[in-house]
Amino acid sequence: MNTDALSAAENAALYGKCNNPFGHGHDYVLDVTVEGAPDASGQIVERRALDTLVQDQVLARVDHLNLNCDVPELRNQVATTENLARAVESMLMRDWRLPARLASVRISETARNTFELETTK
Repeated sequence: MNTDALSAAENAALYGKCNNPFGHGHDYVLDVTVEGAPDASGQIVERRALDTLVQDQVLARVDHLNLNCDVPELRNQVATTENLARAVESMLMRDWRLPARLASVRISETARNTFELETTK
C-alpha cells in the first residue's frame, strides 16, 4: 500500500509494514448490516437475497483481485480498509433491491484492524 503523492519515506512512515509499492494482500471479512421492520417470518430481509446481492455486486468484483488495479472504485486511491468500505457501499447501492435499508458495512482486515461505515442511505 502506498500513494504516489508521498515520498518513499513518507509512505513507510504512514503505512508501516503495509507499505509496498507492488501492493499487499489480505483476507478481509465483510459484514453487511441491514435495518427495517421484520416481516411475518421475523426477518428484515430474506438472507439468500442479501447473500446473492453481496456475492454478485461485491465479492464477484473484488475476490482475489488487485484492488488498486482491477477494481474501478479503488483505482487512484490507497486501498485502505476505510476506502474499501466506501467502495463496497457504492457497489451494493448500485443495484440495491432489498426492502431493508443498508445500515452499515464493516470490514475486518485483521483481528485488530476493523472499519465500520455507517451508511446514510
